[in-house]
Order: sequence, then structure tokens, then C-alpha cells
Amino acid sequence: MSLNIVILAAGQGKRMYSSLPKVLHPLGGKPLLQHVIDTARTLSPDHLVVVYGHGGETVREAMGEAGLAWALQSPQLGTGHAVAQALPLLNPEWPTLVLYGDVPLVQQATLEALIAKRGEGLGLLTVQLQNPSGYGRIVRDAAGLVQSIVEEKDATPFQRQITEVNTGIIVLPPKVLPEWLAQLSNDNAQGEYYLTDVVARAVSEGMSIATVLSEGEWEVQGVNNKVQLADLERQFQGRLARVLMESGVRLADPTRLDIRGHLECARDVAIDVGCIFEGQVVLEEGVEVGPYCVIRNAVIRKGARLAAFTHMDGAEVGPAAIVGPYARLRPGAVLAEGAHVGNFVEIKNSHIGPQSKANHLAYVGDADVGARVNIGAGTITCNYDGVNKFRTIIEDDVFIGSDTQLVAPVRVGQGATLGAGTTLTRDAPAGALTVSRARQTTITTWKKPVKVPKA
Repeated sequence: MSLNIVILAAGQGKRMYSSLPKVLHPLGGKPLLQHVIDTARTLSPDHLVVVYGHGGETVREAMGEAGLAWALQSPQLGTGHAVAQALPLLNPEWPTLVLYGDVPLVQQATLEALIAKRGEGLGLLTVQLQNPSGYGRIVRDAAGLVQSIVEEKDATPFQRQITEVNTGIIVLPPKVLPEWLAQLSNDNAQGEYYLTDVVARAVSEGMSIATVLSEGEWEVQGVNNKVQLADLERQFQGRLARVLMESGVRLADPTRLDIRGHLECARDVAIDVGCIFEGQVVLEEGVEVGPYCVIRNAVIRKGARLAAFTHMDGAEVGPAAIVGPYARLRPGAVLAEGAHVGNFVEIKNSHIGPQSKANHLAYVGDADVGARVNIGAGTITCNYDGVNKFRTIIEDDVFIGSDTQLVAPVRVGQGATLGAGTTLTRDAPAGALTVSRARQTTITTWKKPVKVPKA
């Protein structure tokens, strides 16, 4: 079925107390408005229009232009006025679904049900609230048909006991929409044109009004301040955590997990508390993630273990590898099967071969490390001359002593040993010991300085 979708995103969000437009505040790592756009696109609309106002070009730049049309609402005179700004960009022969840029968690299935149930009339998404204070009540007749939406300030004591309320999400019938919007009145306390007034118009014309009840308050909860944003974040994260646990992931505490992107987990994955996952992250079967790890755009292969406070960005960890605690893997870091990277080790744009180890206090950048290599504490690949980057090649079965500097470009041959404290500026031959350091000398006549008393 052909469909228009209009997303209202022009509000200023004064109660956010922020220079950032309200719809650009993040939820689960992406802007509120992006959540709504992503859901809208799952419905394959023929026209997708975002009504913007406050923050104007900032909002447009953040969302990009692909597949979106934009309608400016200035000044902002209510929801009815906002939809009217989008009219020139809509096909009048198709129904129009209205969504809100600060209501990010409405589900595709709920919207599909609303569109299907609408038939030829008007469709309303409603929700049951234990405390409906402040919301417009859905008033029905004895047969259960919608008669009107009554705002709380206009409701009778009986009507205020109604717990079914309006969410604002509505499917408007084609052809009549321009006329209905043109005849909206702003004769109200706010001096605004309310889209919900079209419900009374539909009733007066005998048009059918279908309703769908949302799954819960969380699905239609809007964001007006940062307290509500934080509440919604926990709702969002809680649902993601539940899906993970139902698929076989063990979470030490589902309330202490943050997913800011997409996390794909195989069975028997274990995740400790305080972990943050950003971008696209894959955890294969049996992976263990220790507490307070931050993992972004990474793949962790089967059986690997990440110890506490590991930070990883754009890296791949091979099967049965061990990383951390306090390790940092930067973009381009690739660890082969069984590799070990320990505490305070940083790996960047380097391949660490099978069973190789850098267990503490090392920097390996722009390097190719072979199999079964031992990298001692304090080792540094000096890969940058201030202008250009150079690579270090370390072949299989090399032993690198502590406090060694490898000044790239340089190669260490297979089975070589570098003595502790070596500064390597030329290739080290295979199978040999290479040492580069000053000869140790003891001066027996040396006298320790004595502090001279002040006069």
C-alpha cells in the first residue's frame, strides 16, 4: 500500500536546557530522530517528510538527505500547523502516518497493525496508563467507538478516570486531509493548531476510527527533559539486554549494560558489568568479556577472553586469545589464535601472530608479528618519524627483551633474540643474539654528592 509518513521534529525542547536540538540528543548511541526515521523506513513509505524548525540546518546535516524530504515550520504553531507545512510534499491520494521525532521507540509491528486496522478511515495509536494525568483521554460510546479526545483541562471528573490516552500517532485518510487542516482552529489556551482536532471532524462526518493499543508506555514515551531521556535509555537498554539473555547470553547484571549500536552474540557469551558496545560488534561462541570494557566496531572470535577495562576500536581478536586487563587495541589491530596482549599494552594497525605474547607495558604500531613471538615489557615499535609511518617486521619465534626500541623500517629475522635495552636501527639476522647498548662500567672512585649547608 502506498503511504506518506510525516515526522514532526520542529520543537525547540526548552526543558532539555541544551544548545543541541532536542531530536538530536542520543538514545542508544544515535539521535532520537534517527530512531524514528529508521523505523519509518521499515514501512517503505513512498514519501517520507521531516518537519523541522528549531536547530534547522543542524538537524538536516545530522540526518543527511538520502530518501528524506524536508518541510520548514517557522514559527511553530502546533502539530496541525506542522503537518500542513508538509502537505505540498505529500500525495493526496495516499494515507498519511504522523510520527514524532522525540518518540523514538515505537515499533514497526505496532505501526503496521495500525495501518492495517485503519481500513478506509482514521487510525489512532493509544496507550493505557496507570497515571494518565496530563494526557488527552480517549472517550468512547457504549459500543466502544471513539467519540473524541478530551484534554485533561477540559475533561469532566468521570472522563479523568479514563486510563486510555492519546499518543498523538495517527494515520490520516487521503483526500480529506487538506480540507481538515485548513479548517483547524487555534482558539485554545496555547493559540496553536492541534492535529487531534481532526478526530472530532472524523466523528462528525461519520468516518470510522480504528484504534490500536501500544505494547506499553515505553513504546510511546516522549522526551521533554534529560530525566525522561535517561529513563528511556534504561528502558531501551533493558529491552536489548532481555533479547540477549533470551538468546543465551549471560549478563552479570542486565541493568549495567550499554549498547550504542548493534551487538551480535553467539551462545554461551558472558558479559560482566559496566561494558559499553558501540558501532558493529560481534562476539562469537564462548567469548568472555570482563567488567568495564569498551568495545567499538570489533570482532571477537570463539573462546577469546577480554579482561577488565579493555578498550578496543576497529580490532579483531582471534580464537582463544587473551586481552587485558587495561589493554588498548586501536584500528587495524588483529590478533591471531591464542595471542596474548596484557596490561598496559597498546596495539595499532598491527597483526599479532598465533601464540605470540605482549604481556605488559608495550606499544606495537604498524607491525607484522609472526607466531610464538615474545615481546618483553617496555618494548616500543618506533613507527613514526614525525612525517611518515613505517612498518616493523618480526618473524616467527623471536624473543624481544625488555625495554627494546625497534626503529622502523626494520626486520627481525626468524628465531632471533634481542637483548634487553636494545635500540634496533638495522635488521637483526635470524637465529642470532643482537644487542645494542652501552657497555656497563663501574667507577670505583666516584663520590656521591653531598648537600652543602647554606651559610
